[in-house]
Amino acid sequence: MTTDFGTTSNTIDGGIHFQAVIQGRDITVTLPPTITPALSGLPTASSTYAGREAITTKLLDELAPCQAPTGDIPIAPRVAVAGLAGVGKTELVIQVATRALRKIDWFPGGVLFVDLLGYNPDNRLSPERALDSLLHALGVPAMHIPQELQALQNLYRSVLTAFAQKGRRILVVIDNASSAQQTIPLMPSDGATACLITSRHTLDIDARLHDLNVLDSEASIAMLHQVLRRARGTNDTRVNDAPEAAAAIADLCAGLPLALHIAAALLVDSPMRPLASLADALQNEHSRLDRLRREDRAVRAAFDLSYQHLRSASARLFRLFSANAGPDLSLGATAALADLDYYSAEEIIQDLNRAHLIEASGALYGRWRMHDLIRIYAKDHSLRTQHQAERTAGMKRLYHYYLTTAKQADSLLGSRPQLARLSVDFADRDGAITWFDSEMLNLTMSATAAVESGQPQAGIGLAMALNEYLHWRRAFLLAVTVHEASFACAIHLGSLEGRAKSLNNLGIAYTEAERYKDAITAFTQAEQEFASLGDHFERGKTLNGLGTALRDHGHPQRAVLTHQEALRIQRKVGSIPEQAAVLNNLSLDHQALDEPPRALECASEAAQLYRQLGSRGNEGNALCNMASALTESGRPHEALQCYDFALAAFQEQGDAHQEGVALAAKGHLLAFSLHRTEDAVSCWTAAAQAFEKTNGRTLRVQVMMLLGLALAQLGRPVDAAAILREAVDLCTRLGLTEHLEEAQNCLAVIGAS
Repeated sequence: MTTDFGTTSNTIDGGIHFQAVIQGRDITVTLPPTITPALSGLPTASSTYAGREAITTKLLDELAPCQAPTGDIPIAPRVAVAGLAGVGKTELVIQVATRALRKIDWFPGGVLFVDLLGYNPDNRLSPERALDSLLHALGVPAMHIPQELQALQNLYRSVLTAFAQKGRRILVVIDNASSAQQTIPLMPSDGATACLITSRHTLDIDARLHDLNVLDSEASIAMLHQVLRRARGTNDTRVNDAPEAAAAIADLCAGLPLALHIAAALLVDSPMRPLASLADALQNEHSRLDRLRREDRAVRAAFDLSYQHLRSASARLFRLFSANAGPDLSLGATAALADLDYYSAEEIIQDLNRAHLIEASGALYGRWRMHDLIRIYAKDHSLRTQHQAERTAGMKRLYHYYLTTAKQADSLLGSRPQLARLSVDFADRDGAITWFDSEMLNLTMSATAAVESGQPQAGIGLAMALNEYLHWRRAFLLAVTVHEASFACAIHLGSLEGRAKSLNNLGIAYTEAERYKDAITAFTQAEQEFASLGDHFERGKTLNGLGTALRDHGHPQRAVLTHQEALRIQRKVGSIPEQAAVLNNLSLDHQALDEPPRALECASEAAQLYRQLGSRGNEGNALCNMASALTESGRPHEALQCYDFALAAFQEQGDAHQEGVALAAKGHLLAFSLHRTEDAVSCWTAAAQAFEKTNGRTLRVQVMMLLGLALAQLGRPVDAAAILREAVDLCTRLGLTEHLEEAQNCLAVIGAS
C-alpha cells in the first residue's frame, strides 16, 4: 500500500504469511496465536561436565535479560566464546543454554542452534544455508523462504523481532563459526534476542568476548572419573585407586577436554585396563596424538582443521614456533626465529593468537606459548621432509639470537658493569637482569637441548653466558644441569678447550650445590686438560676452584697448598683479579685452620686489590673475610666497621644475597661479641628479609632461629614464638628436615610449642 508520505510497506496478517515479496523498508510480521518453540534443536548437555562452573555462571549472568530504557522489551546480549580446538566451547554453550532455558521468562521462545562447521572445508555452512535452516526451525514454510542473503537476513531478523514482541524471546546459539562474514548475518539485531557464538578465532562481531582455557589438573581428573563411572557404574574406581596415574593422564592430555574424553573412552572400552597402562602409552611424544583417537574422534583431526585454515605465513610461523626448546617466546625471539622484522612477526603472532593456536604467556604483553598438544602437532609438521630445512634455519637463527643477547646481558653482570659496552637491548644492569629473569627457562632449556637441536657450539656459549647470572640468582642445581649439557656439547664437538672450560664451570656449580666429591673430580680433570693445552691462566683459575672444594669438603690444609700454587701461577701470569680471588680463598682456608692473623693478612691484600680494580662486590666479600678474622683476633669494633663497609658495597651492587650474609654475620658479632642484642635483632630481621628475596631458604631459617632466641632474651616471648613457628612451618613446607628439629628445639627452649 502507498502512504501519504509516498513510501511503501508490507503488513502481513492471518497466520504465518512470510511472503518473499519484500518491497519496503519495514516488515510487520504477525505470528499465529500458538508459537511452537525451537527448543528441540539444542543438543543434549553432557552429564560429565567438570571444571567450568565459574565461566558457566558468568555466561549465564551475562545472558540474563535486562530492562530496556523504554521499558518495552528486555535487552539481551551477544556473547562469544573462543578457544583452541577441543577445549570444550560447544559443550560450554550447550550447558549455558540448557540452564538459561530453565529460567522462567528468560527465553520462552526456546533456542535456535546451528553448527556452522566453520573449519570443515567440505561441509562448511554458508550464511545462506544456515539462515535457510534457521527459518525452517522457526516455522517459516519453505515456499516463503527467499534465496538471496540480504532477503534471508531481513526475514530472519524480522521473525526474531516478532517473537520477542510477543513475549517469546529466543536464544540463538551459533556454534563453530570460522569468520565474522559467516557469523554476522545470523546474529539478531533487535537487542532482545540473545546470541551465543563459539569459534576457534577471536571474531570482530560486536559481542562480549570470552577466551576458554583448558581444564586444570583437578577438573581433568574429575572429568575422567565422571566418564568412567557414568559408563561403567560406580564400581569403576580406577581413578580413585590410582591417583598418580590419573594425574599423569590429565597432564599428558594437557587439560584438553577432547583429549580427556578420548582417553576416558579408551579406558571405558577396556574396563580391566589400569590407568597406568594408558599413561605409559601416552608418554611418547611422537605417538601421543595418534593414540588420542577413537572412532570418529581424534585430537589430530581437530587440529588439522585449524591448521588448514591458516594462511601460508601464519602456517610457517606456527611450525617454527615449536623449534623453541623453552616454554614461550618473546616477540623479539619470534622475529629472529622467523627471520622477520618485529612488527611483521607481531602481526602474524596476532593471527595465531586470534586462532587460539598460541596464547599469551604471563601477565605482561609480548610473550607467547603453545598448548602442549598443539606444540607436538606443530613439531610433527615442522619435522616433515618438506619443512626440515625451514626448521633447521629457524633454530639456528633462534640460538644466535639467544646467544648474542645473553652475551650482551652477561657483560653487564660482571664485577665492573660500568665498563661494559651498553647495547640497544639493555640500558643498564637492571635491564639485563630483567631480561635474564624473563628468558631463564628458554635459555637453560635451549642450552640443555643444544646437541639434539644441532647447535652444540651455541650450547657451550649459552652455558658460559649464563654462568654469572645463575650464580647471582643462586640457581645452583640449574647451573649443574646447564654445565653438564655444555660438557656434552664439547664432547660432541671433540673440543678439548670446551671440555676444560665446561668442567671448570661444572666444578664451581657442584661446589655451590654441595656436591664436593663431584666438584673435586671435575676440577682435577679440568686442571689436567688446561695443563695439556698450555693455558696457565685457566689452569690457575681451576686450581682456585679446586682449593675451595677441598676446604668445603673438610680438607683445609690441602686447600692452602692448592691455593698457594694457584696464586703462584696468577702472579706469574700477571692477573690481578685472579690474584685477589685466590687471596680471598686463602683467607678462608686460614680461618678454617684457626689462623686469624694469616687470614686477616690475605683478606686485607685481596680487599686492596679489588679496591684498585673498582670491583665493589668482590671487595665487599674480602671485607667480610677481614671482619671475621678481626672478630677471631679479638678486635670486634674494627670488625664492625668492616661489615659496614662491606654492606655499603653490596647495596651499591644490588646483591641482596651477599647483603644478607653480611647482615647475619654482623648480627652475630653484635649479639655475642658486643652484647648489643637489640642491634643484632635489627640485623637479623633485615637478613631474613634479604634471604626471602633471594630464595636463600636454609640461611633464612638459620637467621630466623637466632632472631627468635634473641627476641625471647629481650623479653618479647610472643614475637619470639611467632618467628620460630614461622621457621618450623618453613622447614616443613620446604622439606628442610635437617633444620626442622633444630627449629622445634628452639621453640621448646623459649617454652613455646
